[in-house]
Amino acid sequence: MDLDAYLARIGYTGTPRADLETLTAIHRAHLLAIPYENLDVQLQRPGDVTVQHAFDKLVTRRRGGWCYEMNGLLGWALGEIGFKVTRMAGAVGRTERGDISLGNHLVLRVDLDRPYIADVGFGDGVLEPIPLAAGDHRVAGYDFSLEQVDADWWRFHNHALGGAPYFDFTLETASDLELNTTCQWLRTSPESIFTMFPIVQRHTPDGLVIILGRTLRRIRPGERTQTLIETADDFVDILTREFGVDLPEMQALWPAICAKHEELFGEKTD
Repeated sequence: MDLDAYLARIGYTGTPRADLETLTAIHRAHLLAIPYENLDVQLQRPGDVTVQHAFDKLVTRRRGGWCYEMNGLLGWALGEIGFKVTRMAGAVGRTERGDISLGNHLVLRVDLDRPYIADVGFGDGVLEPIPLAAGDHRVAGYDFSLEQVDADWWRFHNHALGGAPYFDFTLETASDLELNTTCQWLRTSPESIFTMFPIVQRHTPDGLVIILGRTLRRIRPGERTQTLIETADDFVDILTREFGVDLPEMQALWPAICAKHEELFGEKTD
């Protein structure tokens, strides 16, 4: 694994230092260059929470990834630069799902003059790191917030047009064994949203572009539009054109993608 190769992958050309300016620039560059995606799960390919796996997939093979890969890679790179980074376990939907949600998200704490949350693995979440402090945080035209739920748990609230509305997290260092156990469940269980349909999300300079199943969604502050993807060829073309992901083998999954969309949503696109 090579730091320069990662910086080239995200298009970062500055001299990295362990300061807030570098953290913010790398966080933004990562999200603008590398999409969030669960396509290996859809293709039933193996994976884990190791940094070696994340580097090979996202840097060497120029793919996107989900939280374990996106934040795993970012955390490693920040550590190489000299940042103090803590990997923390998150829980998306903890109130509704209970203990089964524990470890279904990886989030980073970065300590500078004060602690910051760095998270390039929540898909449509924050474009830049935010201070680990209760209150409202406005980033790139979107409103987020952090609250301390109790002595152990914090809650990140996503913006109003986001997908998952929140995740909880603790400040303890995550157990990689526990993260990987949850990761493998998310990769294989029919109850996991990630096995149900494709999820691909990418930040752009003016908003977000997102695939959910066979729908294409575009989000800008205060505005969301959504259209139906008509064919397998269109689906693969959008993956390449909008997300930089070259996976023609996704064409074989198109009938299943359409069937799941019909089961969950009928013909509706909103």
